[in-house]
Amino acid sequence: MNGSANETMALKVDVDTFVGTRDGVPALLDLFNRHGLRATFLFSLGPDNTGRAIRRVFRRGFLGKVRRTSVVRHYGLRTLMYGVLLPGPHIGNRLSAVIRRARDEGHEVGIHSYDHVGWQDKVACKGFDWTREQLQRAQRAFVEAVGTQPSTLGAAGWQINPHVIAIEQQMGFTYASDVRGRAPFFPTMGAVSSSCMQIPTTLPTLDELIGTKDITEHNVHHTVTARSDLPSKCGHVYTLHAELEGMNLLPAFEKMLKYWCASGRRFVTLGGLYDSIDTERVPVRRVQWGEVEGRSGLLAVEGGA
Repeated sequence: MNGSANETMALKVDVDTFVGTRDGVPALLDLFNRHGLRATFLFSLGPDNTGRAIRRVFRRGFLGKVRRTSVVRHYGLRTLMYGVLLPGPHIGNRLSAVIRRARDEGHEVGIHSYDHVGWQDKVACKGFDWTREQLQRAQRAFVEAVGTQPSTLGAAGWQINPHVIAIEQQMGFTYASDVRGRAPFFPTMGAVSSSCMQIPTTLPTLDELIGTKDITEHNVHHTVTARSDLPSKCGHVYTLHAELEGMNLLPAFEKMLKYWCASGRRFVTLGGLYDSIDTERVPVRRVQWGEVEGRSGLLAVEGGA
């Protein structure tokens, strides 16, 4: 790729909820327009069933994260009742104009999930048919909302199974961002291999850092920017959330953005990063389960050859 890989920064925006789509995405679009940069937005497209995440209460580290990151403050009480005490609003149907705005303003738009909570909590133990149905439902909802095919996708909560990487290839995607890792690779998981390249998230997220080691929303930008200065083979991928960086944590994210702009970062979408990669030099790596500090449960992470 051209230039120093360490100067390249891909911004991936995960959009999990109705309120994040309605309020967080427009705020981020305005911010990106002010800085003249483009990002990749991955949308949840079906019903917002955020309230059903209460099932994670017995997962190791979940309650600690809830206390650290002020979930009620960031997501709002109403969102936390969706799918439990209130019907979950259908994001793709009701907020298609927001998704189209992101596309029309030059950002890359793709799939995050159909039912965010359902995917994150179930996909690891589900079979081929369930997995394919969920991805196809997300694709159909995207086309209905936007009128075009999605260009890429990234799994909710970095949760997948071996069928995911096979189905992504079958659906015609050339790259995805489903895992945490160090650099792009072609994935294998179990007995399954795929030519759909994984472009992993390389940097920690704000909700993983805030509340640990005296890190607050007022100083968290120092930790992320310091990590972003470390060498990276093909550039860094930072995943932000519309519900956090697009809302209450917007000031913290803007501090990071100003630092990256001042230090000469070249901002790209995931597609832009993919286009800069010599695919013949990309290694094959295993996808395995691993822990990420500050996040509850196990995530799909880049393993060895």
